Parts: sequence; structure tokens; C-alpha cells
Amino acid sequence: MAPLSNDVVAAMDEAVRAKARPWQIKPADFFSVCERFRQSAARIAAVDADAIAIMPSVSYALAVAAKNLSFAPGQNIVTLADQFPSNIYVWRKLAQERQGTVRTARRDADDCWTAAVLDAIGPDTAIVAVPHCHWADGRLVDLEQVAEACRQTGAAIVLDLTQSLGALPVDLNRIKPDFAVAACYKWLMGPYGVAMCYVDPRHHVGEPIENNWINRAGSQDFARLVDYRDDFQPGARRFDMGEKSNPPLLEGAREAMEFLLEFGIERIGAHLTAFTAEIAAQAASVGLSSAPVGKRAGHFLSLDLPRDMAAGLPDRLAQDEIFVSVRGNSLRVTPHLYNDDTDIGAVIGALG
Repeated sequence: MAPLSNDVVAAMDEAVRAKARPWQIKPADFFSVCERFRQSAARIAAVDADAIAIMPSVSYALAVAAKNLSFAPGQNIVTLADQFPSNIYVWRKLAQERQGTVRTARRDADDCWTAAVLDAIGPDTAIVAVPHCHWADGRLVDLEQVAEACRQTGAAIVLDLTQSLGALPVDLNRIKPDFAVAACYKWLMGPYGVAMCYVDPRHHVGEPIENNWINRAGSQDFARLVDYRDDFQPGARRFDMGEKSNPPLLEGAREAMEFLLEFGIERIGAHLTAFTAEIAAQAASVGLSSAPVGKRAGHFLSLDLPRDMAAGLPDRLAQDEIFVSVRGNSLRVTPHLYNDDTDIGAVIGALG
């Protein structure tokens, strides 16, 4: 989980205090807070704001995708081995309900994930549901190559960008995914409980997974809410979650995105790539290996650990105020702009 910047904390605090004075909240505020978030999210993803839906989580967004994508008996859904559970359970359920299968791509030990995904895609593939980089090892999926393979076979492509958006540049206009979601609490540097979801315009006539009042056309007019409508707000707004107008979450997430945009995703990515490369070089001096940039994402370093070293290691390091995580036999080290060379010395010294 990313730490919240001072400006994010201030924005969330101000939004919470506004709820202490509900008589000052106007009907228009239910919509303006959402549109401010939507605009910032669109800038982060370099897409049109009408294509952004506001959601509470990745699992919610993937449920929307599963409801709106074609999947026939006998078809398959391609995922990665050991992919994060939120991007697995929904596809297992869909495959079971439609008499299909989930096809798991497994990479060679020293490779990135791209070749494995391309090998798994076939004429019976209906959906490819993958991240930009793996949540455990940081190894990459070349999304443009995968998207081209999907276009050739007619498969839909669904992306979970939680482990990358905000630190790893991605061109959704070239990839043209059907759906792409990112939870805001990681590399988007925002609060927990809110996510941004890109919905391609070809799905803007799709079916939401809930029926809330605010996503219907004309809901800005509170006096006429019981003039029930079957049509929706424009673009991807029909897929927005209920009670989306939550200023502490949306204002906090928006402020975090503006923080990232101030530096620029390309610059952040370049800085973190150089920083993790230095950590990797020094880790090699104490016997810990890692994949090179190109096979792994630049912002995401995973150090291979001896099998007898992983147990209890994060707790031991935390005693020295070094905060990392273990995934299997890998140590995940993911610095950001707030880290400096002193931190590299601390983590390498402790590991040594």
C-alpha cells in the first residue's frame, strides 16, 4: 500500500469535515466530485474522461467485464500462473457457468510472461485477462503484442493495471483493451476502497452489475428522481458504483493522481527504473539475483531468495524500519520518489 502524501491527507481531511456540515452540500456536489476524479483518472490513463468508470475495487470492475463480454461453451480464458486472486476467481466462475475453461499461461524460468501468454492464445480463446506486470515477480507482459494476438483471434482483452499504472507508462490507445482497471491504493498513491476503470466505447451500451439511481439519465434533478428512467448517464458512467459520490475517497484519489501528474509518469518510471537497477546491482554483491529490466518492470524489483531465508524475513527487516514483502521465495522491493541512496544502503546492509 502506498503512503499518502501530505496533500492527499489534507484533501481527505477537508472532505471528511465537509460531511460534518451536510446542509452545505448541494445536489450538484454529488456529480462534480465524481467528474473531478474522472478527469484526473483520464489524464493518468491518457484516455477520454467519458471512458472512465468509478468503482470500489478490481474485483467489482472484473465482474462488470465478465457480465459484458461474450463467452460461449468450449471457449477459454487466458490468465497467468499465480496471478492475483481477484483476477482469477471471476474467470473461474464464468468458465464454470458457461461450460468453458481457464487456460493458465506458465513462463519459462528466466523469461518474461509475453511468450507464455501468446502461446496460450488460440482460436477458442474468448478473453485474455492479464496484468502489465506480475504482482509477485514483477515480470512483464508486452500488452501491445498480446492485444494484437487478441485482435487476430477475436478475443477480448481485460487488464488489471493495479501493479503498474502510475509508475509504468502504458498506451491504452494502442492496446485498445475492452476493460482496464487499477485500484488507487498502490501505484496511484491514493486511498483504499476506490478504483478507476477504463471501458472501451464499444461497451458503453453494456449492462451494469447494479441498479443505482445516480447513474440514470436525469438524476441531477433531485425533484424528479421518481420519474423513473431506463436510460443512463453518458459513456462509462452507467457502470459507476453506487454511492460513488464519496468525497474523502474521490478527492483523496484525485489529489494523489495530480501528485503523480505533477512529476509525470514517464519521469517517475525512468527514475524508479534507475533506482531499482542500483538496488539490484548491490543485491548481487551479497548473492541475491534478479531479472533484468525488460524482463521485469522498471519500478518493480523481485530478489530471488534462498529457500531457508524467506520465512520471517519481512518482520526481521521491519525491525530496522525496512519495509518489503515476500512472495513465495522472492523479496519484492518497490521504492518510490521518497526513497534515496541512504535507503539502498540500509536494505543491502540488512540483507548482507
